[in-house]
Amino acid sequence: MPTQGKAGAPARLTITGVATPILIAATATILGRYTPAVGAVPWALGLGMVIAAIRPARASSTPSYTFVSTTLLHVAIVLLGVRLSLTDVATLGLATLPVMLTTLAVCLIGATLLGPILKISRKLTTLIGVGTGICGATAIATIAPIIGATAVEISYAVSVVFIFNIAALIAYPIIGQLLNYDATQFGIFAGTAVNDTSSVVATAAAFGITAINVAIVVKLVRTIMIVPISMALAAKEARATEQHTHKEKHHTTNTHGTTTIHATTTQQKLRALPQKIAHKARLIPKFLGLFLVVVAINSTGLIPDGIVAPASALSTFLIAAAMSAIGLQTHFAVMKTNGTRPLLLGALLWVLVAATTITMLALT
Repeated sequence: MPTQGKAGAPARLTITGVATPILIAATATILGRYTPAVGAVPWALGLGMVIAAIRPARASSTPSYTFVSTTLLHVAIVLLGVRLSLTDVATLGLATLPVMLTTLAVCLIGATLLGPILKISRKLTTLIGVGTGICGATAIATIAPIIGATAVEISYAVSVVFIFNIAALIAYPIIGQLLNYDATQFGIFAGTAVNDTSSVVATAAAFGITAINVAIVVKLVRTIMIVPISMALAAKEARATEQHTHKEKHHTTNTHGTTTIHATTTQQKLRALPQKIAHKARLIPKFLGLFLVVVAINSTGLIPDGIVAPASALSTFLIAAAMSAIGLQTHFAVMKTNGTRPLLLGALLWVLVAATTITMLALT
């Protein structure tokens, strides 16, 4: 299959370009089974980055890698909805919402304040913030296309979050013992303060099956927060784009070189309001709407239990494929310019999240 048509025509997908990240994801899935504390997703990203370091991606492969890292990823996120229901939120989810929401707020505010201090780009700061506060690589991969993050920023953010997931595997069980947590308390702690699902399960396993069950429910409810955060960021990006377009359209330069701003009456604004609302609604990613539809359907019990496990496995595989495609597009020369500051941001947010979770558990 040709990668490019006539001059000016959009590049096409290639079998090799699509198959490469999928094969890497298959390898990562096998490795993940032997290393459950790590899981398939980090392996997929790592393998993709290793291959990119040895043999940088060709321009002809970029459209295929982008397809895997976006379209297939969107499918994976929609499939996550089969594991969520309003019933989960109404029971243990609602009971732990104060802990989760406070922790998420502290993490995102901390990222917003610390990012500029550490002189880290807004996009990378956002990715590390949502990755630490919500659900690791899944949140990063979901938010990335909304804010227009590069493959280098995505790879760096996933790597930073993964490093501190490994740190949590070692440190959190010790902290739980020192604080005399029971299985339920530690399950909430692990489900709130650890990001990647495989790492959540592995961390909670130190306190037994009850801790694992609690941690999984808390983790799944945290996943819901992808939706409002994604919509908020999509609206923010849309607003910024509209403001930029508005300035270009409504500022004209007269013959004397001065700028004239065209006034818009209140009546004109009111007439334009329905169109603005419809325009902003179209800017919200469609896959997030489909995700909510699946969650709503699952809440009614219409989705058979037998579908949950295969759908979840396929979702994890597609996320791994997306991460491998992102890894394949990593440019290490550019990554070096970020230095160790993002790693420091990840460390500070990791401490903030853990400390906030411990404090909220004590208070509630």
